Amino acid sequence: MRTITAIFVWCLVSMPAFAAGIDALSDEEAVEGLKQALTQSVNAAVDRLGVANGFLENPKVKISLPSALQKVEGVMRTLGASKHADGLIVTMNRVAEVTAADARALMVDAVEKMPVENAKKILASGGDAATQYFRTATSEELAQEFPAIVKNATSQVDLAKKYNDFVRKGGKFGVVAEKYANIEGYVAQKTLDGIYLMMAEEEAIIRQDPMGQDSKVLQKVFGSLK
Repeated sequence: MRTITAIFVWCLVSMPAFAAGIDALSDEEAVEGLKQALTQSVNAAVDRLGVANGFLENPKVKISLPSALQKVEGVMRTLGASKHADGLIVTMNRVAEVTAADARALMVDAVEKMPVENAKKILASGGDAATQYFRTATSEELAQEFPAIVKNATSQVDLAKKYNDFVRKGGKFGVVAEKYANIEGYVAQKTLDGIYLMMAEEEAIIRQDPMGQDSKVLQKVFGSLK
């Protein structure tokens, strides 16, 4: 009975403290903490992905051929032409790695310019709420910017150009979705997806261990959620 009473008292004390922690933050502090977390998440994602084998050897983000081309890939492998499919896959992932590294400044700038409404609610939502908010707020603009970065990375790669031609032909016959009708569109989207995924993982680390962060702002803002 004493144990139950003790738990009940702890809940009464802790719940107001949790609410008070969030309420004690100013709106400016909440926005600053949110954006610092996103900037750190962008940098962590690029550090992991924007290096040799960052995409290729990470099964969570490794880019495979579009589903519409996987039947063709299967035929190629059956006929002993696996090296062609493998070569295409390696090239796409190499391009994604270069693209991720080149996109760091663009992603950080997107965080800084992103308008934030109700930062406290986003913070209190838990999980990867900050990353998902960033994705919703910026994905359309970034999707327009990324193909140009991808194109620069693939301009001198013959294998990527062959892939581009191959997918483009498939798109004419409705075999490939329109947004995957060229190498820039396909790799750009997959690169962005990978960055968002790694950002979400870094956000989880910040939320789990706010006091382990170097930034005093992150310690205060995310510590208030504990």
